[in-house]
Amino acid sequence: MLTLFHAPQSRSSRIITLIHEMGIADFIRVQPVDIIRQDGTGHRDPDNPHPEGKAPALMDGDTLMTETAAIMLYLTDMFPTAGLGPQPGDATRGAYLAWLSWYGSMMEPALICQAAGLEHPYLSATFRSHAEVTDRLHTALAKGPWLLGDTYSAADILVHSPYAWFKDATPDDPLIRDWVARCQARPAVLQTRADDSRWRQAEVAA
Repeated sequence: MLTLFHAPQSRSSRIITLIHEMGIADFIRVQPVDIIRQDGTGHRDPDNPHPEGKAPALMDGDTLMTETAAIMLYLTDMFPTAGLGPQPGDATRGAYLAWLSWYGSMMEPALICQAAGLEHPYLSATFRSHAEVTDRLHTALAKGPWLLGDTYSAADILVHSPYAWFKDATPDDPLIRDWVARCQARPAVLQTRADDSRWRQAEVAA
């Protein structure tokens, strides 16, 4: 059985949402762990195998997998019939891989630089800007309700997530705002919130 090391109400909640969307909860044991959070609370959990003490981390036997996009790809390839990730040979596979990679290498750094008030030619040349992030999302969503057109995928779970956490950062673009609302209204997201609330309460009580 797979084991997911998960910090409730953190970036790893996206993996919990993916698990619910895929209907694979029976194949994955979720181990809640503590992490050091942005406000300084929490601690590095000795039971967490992530080399940096972060979450998520996925164990498959003796194989350790970290990084949200990598875990998403691993799970959607391992359980192809769930339909949350295009498989090799599918015409949308390339776009799917690109969105997963783009999020961590371009989108999140651009958003963090903007939130931190950081500006430098090296940063804008490497990560571009939030305006260019907005343009790319708008162009994709003009072609369909989801990043891959008519098909909802793990890419939507990942890429919309910062706007779910930081609503004020969401671009004033109807296509993007409606997409974020559609993602957040899915039953799997609501289930994740309930799960995380339960795990956090247990963590506080411990």
